[in-house]
Amino acid sequence: MPFAPTFARDLFGAGVLLVPLALVALAAQVSSDGALVSAATLMLISLIAVAGVQVYSGNSGVISFGHVAFMGLGAYFAAWLTLPSSMKARMLPDLPALLSGAELDMLVAVFPAVAAVACAALAVGLTIARLDGAAGAIATLGLLVIVYSLLIGAQGLTRGSQALFGLPLSVDLWTAFVCAAVAVVLARLYRGSNAGLQLRASREDEPAALACGIDVVRRRLGAWVLSAALAGLAGVLYGHYLGVLTPRAFYFNMTFSLLAMLIVGGMTTVTGAVAGTFVVSLIVEGLRRFEQVGTIGGVTMPELHGLTTIGLSVAILAVMYKLRSGLTGYLEIDERWRRARAGRATVGAAAPTPADSAGTSGTGIACRGLVKRFGGVTAVADVSLDLRPGEILGLIGPNGAGKSTLLALVSGTLTPSGGKVAIDETDVTGWPSYRIARCGLARTFQNIRLFQHLSVRENVEVAATLNAAGAIDPRAEAAPAVDALLARFDLAELAGRPAGTLAYGPQRRLEIARAAAMRPRYLLLDEPAAGMNQTESDALLRMLQALRAETGIGLLVVDHDLRLIMRLCERVVVMNKGRVIAEGPPETVQTDPNVVEAYLGRRARGGASAAEDRAETASSQE
Repeated sequence: MPFAPTFARDLFGAGVLLVPLALVALAAQVSSDGALVSAATLMLISLIAVAGVQVYSGNSGVISFGHVAFMGLGAYFAAWLTLPSSMKARMLPDLPALLSGAELDMLVAVFPAVAAVACAALAVGLTIARLDGAAGAIATLGLLVIVYSLLIGAQGLTRGSQALFGLPLSVDLWTAFVCAAVAVVLARLYRGSNAGLQLRASREDEPAALACGIDVVRRRLGAWVLSAALAGLAGVLYGHYLGVLTPRAFYFNMTFSLLAMLIVGGMTTVTGAVAGTFVVSLIVEGLRRFEQVGTIGGVTMPELHGLTTIGLSVAILAVMYKLRSGLTGYLEIDERWRRARAGRATVGAAAPTPADSAGTSGTGIACRGLVKRFGGVTAVADVSLDLRPGEILGLIGPNGAGKSTLLALVSGTLTPSGGKVAIDETDVTGWPSYRIARCGLARTFQNIRLFQHLSVRENVEVAATLNAAGAIDPRAEAAPAVDALLARFDLAELAGRPAGTLAYGPQRRLEIARAAAMRPRYLLLDEPAAGMNQTESDALLRMLQALRAETGIGLLVVDHDLRLIMRLCERVVVMNKGRVIAEGPPETVQTDPNVVEAYLGRRARGGASAAEDRAETASSQE
């Protein structure tokens, strides 16, 4: 079955989401109820802002409290361009002449206003995009407070805490619908794009995303600017629907409302943004009307201020208690059936030929005098090691010998305290891991690092698109290679399943398949057989041998399964206490007295048991 371009699929998915929005707008229009039309219009404007937050927070996993600030900036920028000159002269005496004399139509002013917001987002995003988790969230909260303070303090530009009124009432229900449709389409297309897929991968596991060659900071920055532009658009519409602005409108209350919509619906999908906005808008409208009820059944009711905030809080708690990922989960509405179909479609795919690989060009990996210290502890001490193109090199040693630390130094996950790493004679010492990955180096991890909520296929796609970055549709371009790798590693039947639901063995194979999808010249495998039984280990050995034979890739394998190492590797390096203690062919290394002592202790040195018995005993000790 030919692979459909992702753009067309995601455009279809966006179209599905527009149907209920059109029905809501049509129902409000037909009702002729002014209050219902107003509620529907505000819901659509809110959806634009929620879609903006979803583009950044949903795909990156970093909660943003700052997007309401961009709404405020968009609203005030547009107001400077659309207010009558006479009113600006009276209320905003500090406006520059270029702005004070402008009287643009809102449909014209929206473009420079959104562009100005995007530029502001780019300026602050250069710093914020480098932060993740709690640090990133706190930074966005600081942005919200700063912008609010500026709007209050710049009285000659904003009227400060006083209302800025007189904005042209240029927004109606259908203007809001068209803009909401644009926002939903943009958000859905971004999520399904190669950039969106890479950002979602970083949300699931940033070190693994970096190892796949993804520049996480760049991806976050792109999403940040796009999301801010959508929030700015929502602010322009909000101001020109109400006709009045105050800084208080763009502060904590609105921030809470927008985040409630996104969390209730499901932060990770645009479907969740649409569903959450609709559900929360219904709750807010119902509670607001209840607040205004004077009597019920002849009984005079007290004023219930804050009821809407309480209701939103209860809604969030209820959804989070039952559905941690929101009402819609991690899948778009159109992805639910497509994942199962994708799993069936990849069955029987052919294995790639040697031409599909990066080949055996290059001089190899050269490590010279590598040192890594953690405080007063030296984990790696003056280690030199070479991996030649097309070679399978084993790296063994007792627990704590420094093997995984050495792999982290080579791949850029850790920065060496001393020494040098060169790949094909290029000095990559101290480079970030995503840059080293782009030099032809891939790796797996001691503790499996998969993109848990992405499908098996998407896990491989993330890495495969690294070599299709210049294509119009990188995911479609990489599809044949993805199909081949899924077949080679016996994952084709599982292609549509979330990676986090796989058993241990398939998870290990998937991590290796993802690394191989980068078409590296060198692949570092950190305990690939850990946790496998002998049958699974034998199958892995055959897969790795076939991978090397077909692609000419150089493999550096770290494992405690000495049976696998001795059968798979042509040369073995042994580490103990951060140092190399032996190196050579497997049959020589396993009889080396220093190796026997490192594994079995000083008493076993000079023992008369056969080499294979010692290897098996050492393996059982691990």
